[in-house]
Amino acid sequence: MRIIKILILVFMLSMLLTSCQKFVDIKKSSDQAFMTTAEDCQLLLDNYSVMNTGYPVDAEISSDNYYTIGESYKQDVLPVITSEELALHTWQSNAIRAKADANWQGPYSIVYNANLVLETVEKIKSGTEDPVKINTVKGAALFYRAYALWSVAQMYAKPYTAATAAQDAGIPIRLTSDINEKSSRGTVQDTYNRIVSDLSEAANLLPATSSIATRPNKAAAYAMLARTYLSMEDYPNALVNSNAAIQIKGELLDYNSSVVNKITNTPFVRYNKEVIFHCVTFRASILNPGVASTNTAKIDPALVASYAPNDIRSKIFVKANSDAHAGSYRFTGNYEQAATAVLFTGLAVDEMYLTRAECYARTGDKDKAMLDLNKLLENRWTTGTYTYQSATTSDEALTKILEERRKELLMRGLRWSDLRRLNKDNSRKKDLSRTLTINGVTSTYSLPANDLRYVLLIPQNVIDNSNIVQNPR
Repeated sequence: MRIIKILILVFMLSMLLTSCQKFVDIKKSSDQAFMTTAEDCQLLLDNYSVMNTGYPVDAEISSDNYYTIGESYKQDVLPVITSEELALHTWQSNAIRAKADANWQGPYSIVYNANLVLETVEKIKSGTEDPVKINTVKGAALFYRAYALWSVAQMYAKPYTAATAAQDAGIPIRLTSDINEKSSRGTVQDTYNRIVSDLSEAANLLPATSSIATRPNKAAAYAMLARTYLSMEDYPNALVNSNAAIQIKGELLDYNSSVVNKITNTPFVRYNKEVIFHCVTFRASILNPGVASTNTAKIDPALVASYAPNDIRSKIFVKANSDAHAGSYRFTGNYEQAATAVLFTGLAVDEMYLTRAECYARTGDKDKAMLDLNKLLENRWTTGTYTYQSATTSDEALTKILEERRKELLMRGLRWSDLRRLNKDNSRKKDLSRTLTINGVTSTYSLPANDLRYVLLIPQNVIDNSNIVQNPR
């Protein structure tokens, strides 16, 4: 009976999430009365189609991991790729989503559900529920809210800069399910303060591990804190939290194993042992890696060439295309499925090793930095062929780590955030460019480091139906 009740609640919420016109496309409903117990809360949080698949994709569309073949853009013949995706891919100054769909509504729907759970937890009378269950659902809700807000901030707010964060415009922070409560953007500092606060509390409440990879746990909270602090360039705190995550869950996949067999190209097992928390982006036609599709995303050839022959990732992360696409490569290293436009953007052990290694290098411990890098890479190369690397300086170690970060975390939805923070370092910034032929016209498009376009435009109907100020151009 309880499950039926929650299924009804989920259905009602899903109808609400697609029907209303407020800036987060969500309405408050009396159906919240269905939420009365910790079990109710857990069932709502276990709604995979909302809580684990509602993550933005426009940052990856805008990144430099891939390119497309211009002939894909004969729109009269192949109208699959939307004009909005194309504008984002070519960094148009007016690139904007008309509707608050996947990239805005998705994460704010997650925030909404998380707030429902947090409000329910506050109403549950002390002594009537198992405190462990209460702590678990509360911690999970805080984790989900923080994860969603961080995802939004990477696209629609400036990258965190300590000197200006208290003045830079942030994103709306929803702390209640009441849509009538007025929202404002606040500041970047407000945004990250809330994310860090939620994750820190979640880490204290959640169990160390969970039975399934789609449920948050303590390791996931630490890992997300590490990711957040890295995006803030707070390397000491990123180090502490990546280390804490690894201490709980630190086993790496051996890419020589049958799970990722380089001969048969067996796809990665979904929820493999490296996954700390599993979630995925929305689907984007322009990122479709299917070999039969003329709209396939082709991996940057310089990136493909950077993998050594004995690096197994050169065989399972990328795969050569054929026929009309011969000479190009598609991405096949997804921790979700090998060939899909839905990308794994969750937390995994390899990311934590790279984060910890980078933080060691940035805090002056080159030897520990290289120890972490070598541990990762020996599990990525053919057995017996990897030669341990060393570095004479911390800066040399950092260079090697960032190169491997680019190769290891390919198409994970992290490149845009990395570009935003690395561009602030003159020695590591990168100007992006790509040349495409669109409907017979060849043009070169560019995105200089630190350009205003590194902050995407907020969807138009959000601006139309709120007092939120648009990002500058």
